[in-house]
Amino acid sequence: MPQLRVGEAAVLLGVSDDTVRRWADQGRLSLVRTGSGRLVVDGVELAALARELGDPASPLAASRSARNSLRGIVTNVTRDTVMAQVELQAGPFRVVSLMSREAADDLGLEVGTVAVASIKATDVVVERDPHA
Repeated sequence: MPQLRVGEAAVLLGVSDDTVRRWADQGRLSLVRTGSGRLVVDGVELAALARELGDPASPLAASRSARNSLRGIVTNVTRDTVMAQVELQAGPFRVVSLMSREAADDLGLEVGTVAVASIKATDVVVERDPHA
């Protein structure tokens, strides 16, 4: 069974180490001390919490066909006369979207705006992390 250090779990969930520890104190997940003294969380338990945090049963998710949604903050918007490039930081993930300038303007997308990137693709490649 995979075990992840508190810091790794925090990065994967897009929260701080302290938040992971608080959730453990609240009983949302279990931390175990290894023989070397490190606190770790079971990967299966962390995945369950990640699913809960993703809230796939939310009304927003139920009203869209795209199931891959990332909430984040807009970090850059580059507009020309026709198109806009919008950069969003969602936890450790940088998402870049190209859209019409009109759409970016209608959505009011500016640096600092909280937004949700919905990703729908016919092909998604999943690889095992070589560092894990």
